[in-house]
Amino acid sequence: MLTTQQLHEIEQLQKEVELYDDLELKLNWEMLRNRDSTQLDHLYYENDKLIAFIGLYSFGSTVEVTGMVKPDERRKGHFSKLFDQAMAAVRQNGFNKILLNAPASSAAAKEFLRNIGAVYSFTEHQMEWKPQPLEDVSGFQLRTATNEDLEVRIRLDVEAFGYSKEDARAMETRLDGDEDTEMLMIDADGETVGKIRVARKSNEAWIYGFSILPEHQGKGIGRKVLRRTVKHQHDLGYSVHLDVETKNAQALGLYESVGFEVMHAQDYYLYSNK
Repeated sequence: MLTTQQLHEIEQLQKEVELYDDLELKLNWEMLRNRDSTQLDHLYYENDKLIAFIGLYSFGSTVEVTGMVKPDERRKGHFSKLFDQAMAAVRQNGFNKILLNAPASSAAAKEFLRNIGAVYSFTEHQMEWKPQPLEDVSGFQLRTATNEDLEVRIRLDVEAFGYSKEDARAMETRLDGDEDTEMLMIDADGETVGKIRVARKSNEAWIYGFSILPEHQGKGIGRKVLRRTVKHQHDLGYSVHLDVETKNAQALGLYESVGFEVMHAQDYYLYSNK
C-alpha cells in the first residue's frame, strides 16, 4: 500500500515528466490509490527525492506496466535497475502476460522498449468529448449493477474485448470496490444487453468497459446509451473522456459520431520476462 507521501511524490514526478516531454502518462490512479500489496509499485530515491517509478497493474493473469524517470536523471541506469526489480515481482506473482505501456509520442520510451525486445501490440487512444447538443433518447434502461450481474459482465468482457474468463472475473470483481465509480447495466427488450462504467475524478468523468453483446449490436443501442451517458455527465458539470483501442475501428467511429476527439495515445507492447 502506498503512503500519502509516496502518492504525492509520484504525482509530482508525473507532472514534471509530462511537462518536460509534452505527453500524458497513464498511471491508473484509481488503482494506485487502492493498493493492497507492496509488490506492485517500485520507487527509486536519491537524497530523499523520487527519481523513478514503475507501477504494475494486474488484471487476472495479465499485468500492465507503466513507468517514468526524472528528466535530468535519465541515461544513468536508474530505470533499467528498477525495471529489473519490477520484472522480478512479475515472476514472483506468476503473471502470464506482460503489457508494457508508454505514450505513443515518447521517443525515449520507444528506444527503451526496442532495446529490451518488446513487441508492439496495439495503441489505445484517449478521447475527449467536445460539448454539443445531444437529444434525449429512449428504448433502453440504465440501472446500477448488482451481484447477480457479475456473470453477464464477465461474458461481455470475454465476447466484446477478448479477455480470458479468468482475467475478466478478476477485473470485474476488483472494480466493485472502486470509489466514485458507477457500474451500470444496459437493459433492452426485457433482457440485459450490455454495460458501461463511469469513473469520476476531479472534474472529469471517464467511460470504461462500454460493451454490447454481439447479438444486440447493430440496433443503435450503443449510440443511444453513449449519448445519454455523455449528456448526463456533462449536465453534472464533468468533462467526459474515454479510452479506445485503434484496432476497434467500429468503436472509434461510434465515439467520433457522438462528438469525441482523440487527444492522446498510449502504445502497448508485449514483453517476454524470461
